[in-house]
Amino acid sequence: MAHIYILGKELILHSLYRLTMRIYFAIVFLVLVSIPYHSKAQEDSTQVNFSNFRRNTKLSGLVQFRYTYSTTDSVDVGGNACSDKGVSNSFSLKRVRVMLRTDINDHLDANVMINLADFSGNPQAKVLENAFIRYRFSHALNVQMGQFRPFFGAEDIYPVDVIKSLDYSNQYYLFSTSGWQGFQLGITIYGDLKPAKVPLRYYVGVYNGNNRNQAMDNDNGKNFYARLESECFKHFTVGINGAVAALEGESASAVGIDAAVLVPVSERLKLDLSGEYKQGANITAFRLADISARHPLNHYQNRGFYLFPNLRYEYKHPRLRSLELSSRYEYLDENYRISRNQRQTLTPMLSLEFTDDYFARLQVGYTMEIFDHSTTTIPKNKYNIAVAQMQVRF
Repeated sequence: MAHIYILGKELILHSLYRLTMRIYFAIVFLVLVSIPYHSKAQEDSTQVNFSNFRRNTKLSGLVQFRYTYSTTDSVDVGGNACSDKGVSNSFSLKRVRVMLRTDINDHLDANVMINLADFSGNPQAKVLENAFIRYRFSHALNVQMGQFRPFFGAEDIYPVDVIKSLDYSNQYYLFSTSGWQGFQLGITIYGDLKPAKVPLRYYVGVYNGNNRNQAMDNDNGKNFYARLESECFKHFTVGINGAVAALEGESASAVGIDAAVLVPVSERLKLDLSGEYKQGANITAFRLADISARHPLNHYQNRGFYLFPNLRYEYKHPRLRSLELSSRYEYLDENYRISRNQRQTLTPMLSLEFTDDYFARLQVGYTMEIFDHSTTTIPKNKYNIAVAQMQVRF
């Protein structure tokens, strides 16, 4: 009976995946077909020639330089096991991003972003991050196609050159390796709506799911995702996410919910509180498992959440604009159904902002990692790493 139940569940999931895929392709087709008709309707009687549009190119970037120090014996700066002669402190360039955006006309733009810091290691399947074309019909409808980060979760909504903590969360990287987040090749549709006078922003997309800089998809399955977010009250935003995928004839899914609230404590003091919970298939663990002993795909599951309170004081000095004090707490279980090993991470941090809008910041933080138990890839169940980081946008 159990076998019949599992088989029936798999058939339902596969049917749901195929139905979702057809719906997504229908939406994408209708949008692409409507482009010339919508453009024609927007033109006035003078028949403006947009080939003569004065193109505007903007160059921007990000440099992230850091000093890392491991305060735990036998653990190096990367959190790996090492001998007494291992590297316990190091200078490094975490990110050196260069971004280029060109407005082709009043609705169409092209965007490219590379990370030159990837050349310091193995640059294969790296370096190029964003490479997409975007067509803006209106506030309610935008089409983006190429390589970019699917909008799946709160950390994908922030601009790529604004990182409020020392780095993205552990779960963000785990979801990226499984193809749910990170830079992917595909197409997305998004916009702002106001049903019943409630601000609502939506994202719907389809992508390969085999990560960035790949010549083509590695199978015929595609990832489909959707996100809805709304500012329910002033300074209070809630978002929900869902995604489905297919791999080797099996179906996978991921879900998430996030919230953020801004609390003005005083005229200069503000508390920015955000949190996120996600759960989904750990596709990386499924692929790495020995085929002879491999479980069904839906058995490889991860789940986790983080809370990120950030207290900001607007100092407003000509050379020091603000001070921020934060302490992000993360909980993550990478494969809780098969090999459970709960991970907790606490990252207290002090940030000094020298120019507005995070254009120049000095961050000093301390990462404390706690696991249930050590493994072959986890040197100790507890270790700490200190980081001092300077980041400049331009």
